[in-house]
Amino acid sequence: MSSEVNSGAEKIERLTCIICPVGCHLEVLHDGSGAILGVTGNSCPRGRAYAVTELTAPVRTLTATVALTGAAERRLPVKTSAPIPKNCMLQAMDVIHSMTVSAPVSCGDVIAHNFICEGVDLVACKYAAAKPDRTD
Repeated sequence: MSSEVNSGAEKIERLTCIICPVGCHLEVLHDGSGAILGVTGNSCPRGRAYAVTELTAPVRTLTATVALTGAAERRLPVKTSAPIPKNCMLQAMDVIHSMTVSAPVSCGDVIAHNFICEGVDLVACKYAAAKPDRTD
């Protein structure tokens, strides 16, 4: 959640911190060209770091599901092992929608190495047993 207020050449961006359940109401003073001049409203250092990242290079952890074959379930929940740039989310979802994974899969298995970003993997979030073959 964000809103912006102009104050001459300087701008104030209002954010709600999402790092912890407190939800601090942050005000970030910046010059409009990316330089952060100050952050207020945070009750811990993580709030300041969140505000700076959110205005300069926003990132998100992506959670989704991929197609699953050979199991009772048809979809497998997955997530990125670390946050990825927010502007890469649509590209990431396009890749995920084109993927199919075969069972068995264990929670924590890497589905795709270096997914969208170097050093960030796409990992399984649930165990999916292989569907037993019927031989009757």
